Amino acid sequence: MYEGAVQDLIDELGRLPGVGPKSAQRIAFYVLQADPDDVARLAAALTEVKARVRFCEVCGNIAEERLCRICRDLRRSPSVLCVVEEPRDVVAIERTREFRGRYHVLGGAINPIEGVGPDDLRIRELMARLADGAIVEVILATDPNVEGEATATYLARTLKPLGLRVSRLASGLPVGGDLEYADEVTLGRAFEGRRLIDA
Repeated sequence: MYEGAVQDLIDELGRLPGVGPKSAQRIAFYVLQADPDDVARLAAALTEVKARVRFCEVCGNIAEERLCRICRDLRRSPSVLCVVEEPRDVVAIERTREFRGRYHVLGGAINPIEGVGPDDLRIRELMARLADGAIVEVILATDPNVEGEATATYLARTLKPLGLRVSRLASGLPVGGDLEYADEVTLGRAFEGRRLIDA
């Protein structure tokens, strides 16, 4: 235990996701030894992001205006919607440059153990977006884990009566991976998602 401000900093850093006690201590000591201008820039960036950044009123992605840049982009297809868990998933998909539709960010995944149910996610907002009939396809791009699968299954059942085309991102073996290290679920998905090769 350290005293005063140092311990307060370690405690606050330790509250961040993915930062354990040792990492918090290491970061705190880095801050203590860093140039005061670097620390001031970090503090200013933290303050500015809280003051300026909000969530898009339409899709739930991060934005500095009422709408995010993707919702403002008239070149994007309004008929295809990709449903993701978090804003960082939007960034990952955008890096591929394969998707030219719009997004809907749920704000998490169904996780009964953590007390997160469908009502805690932005599913009502999703249903409101689908009400006018402009969207014809919904791509479920939730994480390929237990929570993501539960969320995708729930959404697929909820969306079925609407008559939309509902698809799920394929999952399977990563490029550069070895079969011997793949788990059974991943290998099973790879077999389910196999495709023909034109020779």
